[in-house]
Amino acid sequence: MYPLIRPLLFALDAETAHDLTLGLLRRAYPLPGVQALMRTCYARRAPKLPLRVMGLDFPNPVGLAAGLDKNARVLHPLMDMGFGWLELGTVTPKPQPGNPKKRMFRLPRQAAIINRMGFNSEGLTVFLANLARQPPRPGIIGINIGKNRDTPAERALDDYLPALRAVYLEADYVAINISSPNTPGLRTLQDEAPLAALLDALKREQGVLAGRHGRYVPLALKIAPDLQDADIDSIARLVLAHQFDAVIATNTTLARPGLETEPQAQEAGGLSGRPLGPLSTRVIRRLYAILQGRVAIIGVGGIESAEDAWEKLLAGADLIQLYTAFIYQGPGLIPRILRGLERKMHESGASTLVEALARARQSPKA
Repeated sequence: MYPLIRPLLFALDAETAHDLTLGLLRRAYPLPGVQALMRTCYARRAPKLPLRVMGLDFPNPVGLAAGLDKNARVLHPLMDMGFGWLELGTVTPKPQPGNPKKRMFRLPRQAAIINRMGFNSEGLTVFLANLARQPPRPGIIGINIGKNRDTPAERALDDYLPALRAVYLEADYVAINISSPNTPGLRTLQDEAPLAALLDALKREQGVLAGRHGRYVPLALKIAPDLQDADIDSIARLVLAHQFDAVIATNTTLARPGLETEPQAQEAGGLSGRPLGPLSTRVIRRLYAILQGRVAIIGVGGIESAEDAWEKLLAGADLIQLYTAFIYQGPGLIPRILRGLERKMHESGASTLVEALARARQSPKA
């Protein structure tokens, strides 16, 4: 169905099409037969490839990246498309409108998107109310938190700590977003000294919350693709030292690889999709060289096929996330990727995807 619908959606402004699609999903999902149809078309065609990461049992390694369901409105429809889990947000403590529109742009020839949304968020109160209205929980849910634009970077903990406390019991893991290119000063938190202070405070708060609630909720750090090798190495050492549970690699890029002559590419904002793929894979590979499985890696950026997913996993990712290719190809992409990964597993003679990856990573070709 999606190839028939996509031309209509792509005739609209990108953000308008996004909001319209989520609204239609939310309204159509309760109608008779819609849930069964979605599960038959997508989730039931997605093979089970279970794996345990961050102490959580994922039904498959393909998740939805943050940014699509920012305000936690359509959990069940998205999960019924076959995703192994969802990452919601980015949510900020206080509501904020984000940057002025127009702020999202498609680059169809490159299967890419540029956005400068700027953490548009309805805030934690609305976000948590939306979650509460959608029981039962459909599966593993990550919640991505960020700071408000008017909070100075040097006072970022004034936002991240209250946000962590607010979402702690609602999340299966919490992602700390310090890498969006669309909030001024945010990426400076990736520098060694501010990052060490941030990770230390968040890890201590996680310990307090785990003791108070009797439940350990993993923490993941989302980083940029535009880092130098020395910066990636520093981040890897810091997440190890502070015992973070995962790194999400990566956010969108300010670079425009191969797009120098594309007029639309001159728009300000973060680039996602196909051109981001090699940049995020490079970061994953560099992280894995230090982390070696001691901290999980979630790979995101430019995944359009099972081959792309396998490349990310082979580079060191434990899980992968989709966003831009999902917009371009629709929900059928999820079972296609999972069936392709299942073939890789069978071809290796392994009984699990984790075993297949371990064998492949030990191969001289890797």
